[in-house]
Amino acid sequence: MIAVEEEIKQVIIVRTDLEMGKGKLASQVGHAVMLSYLEALKLDREVVEQWLGSGEKKIVLKIEDYNAMKKLYDAFRYKKIPCALVNDAGLTQLPPGTATALGIGPWRKSEIDQFTSSLKLL
Repeated sequence: MIAVEEEIKQVIIVRTDLEMGKGKLASQVGHAVMLSYLEALKLDREVVEQWLGSGEKKIVLKIEDYNAMKKLYDAFRYKKIPCALVNDAGLTQLPPGTATALGIGPWRKSEIDQFTSSLKLL
């Protein structure tokens, strides 16, 4: 019997309370993708390679504010799920250090979903 591999995905969570412009939002998502990808590589290269070979699934979700996002970030770190918090440089729309997005994975869908299933698509 052949074992079925669990789906691997990457999730990006973006703060909606900041009302970022479309370009700013896109760049923050890009930062989150790269930073959490690098964290996942450090933790488990095989999971990342499976993700790369299966279409690199990404889901972008929204969250209401910093406190809710920080709570999720802390939960993922506690569970040793690769993640990265994006803090803006403050060169355009936002003050320096503003946390804008959270990247999670690529990682196992079941482990990500236990924390993100209540969030809505952006």
